[in-house]
Amino acid sequence: MEYAISLQNITKLYNGLRAVDNISLEVRSGTIFGLLGPNGAGKTTLIKILTTLMRPTSGSASIEGHTILLDGKEVRRRIGVVPQENNLDRYLTARENLALHARMHGMRRRDFNPRIDELLELTGLSGRQHDFPDTFSGGMQRRLVVARALVHNPQVLFLDEPTAGLDPQSRRALWDYILSLRSKMTIFLTTHYMDEAEELCERIVIMDHGRILVDGSSAQLKEAFAHSHIYELEFRSDADRYEEVIRALPFIEVLHRRDGVFQLSLPGEEYLKPLMDSIGSGDIKNLCLKEPSLEDVFLELTGRKVRE
Repeated sequence: MEYAISLQNITKLYNGLRAVDNISLEVRSGTIFGLLGPNGAGKTTLIKILTTLMRPTSGSASIEGHTILLDGKEVRRRIGVVPQENNLDRYLTARENLALHARMHGMRRRDFNPRIDELLELTGLSGRQHDFPDTFSGGMQRRLVVARALVHNPQVLFLDEPTAGLDPQSRRALWDYILSLRSKMTIFLTTHYMDEAEELCERIVIMDHGRILVDGSSAQLKEAFAHSHIYELEFRSDADRYEEVIRALPFIEVLHRRDGVFQLSLPGEEYLKPLMDSIGSGDIKNLCLKEPSLEDVFLELTGRKVRE
């Protein structure tokens, strides 16, 4: 099937608030798709709808050809879900957690035991399979949650902020494992880490206030926002004085300062000469054009204000 996930005009209302607002999109089979957005953008609501935990107010969606409203049981057979929080059974060992999940999906012991052996080996947990999750590090627990979601060989895997709270080594290990799954299934990922989205996702959608803002690869999104001429400027001395000079210039669009390094946005490259004429070159330590990052795109679209 060409599209593993298909949404048509999905809307979800909460007491008149549009948590998801008329979203339509399709995700090709065998790809890693990233959904980004600030807190309250509607990401988790959308995942709950796609995983049959919540009914939309209007619209329809299908997973591997099965509609979420009419074929919920078939949808659940075809998906694996890794939630934001570790919801492992603390009174079962690692292996028992996986076995319980397999039984809930109707798998027979002769089928799920080899599968569990394979997953424990792939996630590096074979040596700890008879230990309880409370004795695991955060990274090990997350790997076990991912393994549990894969026991029944899903066709679509939903990962809701899978590396939140992990140290860099654990994040990298989980990234490598997710990438190893690319050819085996479709992966739908939400994350607040821009580097994670760039590393893993072939296609990225940024949403806010329940609506899709942009859609494309990381390179395409950055190219679309490369119209901003952003420069980094560092002075050897008198940074405070130069800040006053720069802020007084009428053509400066944005100015941010971190210690002695300034990041400023100009309407176009023709404004670089008036800038240099105003500040001179004697105290400049470094001046360079800054390529837009995925985080720059995200902040330009969704704003810099902290969300609750």
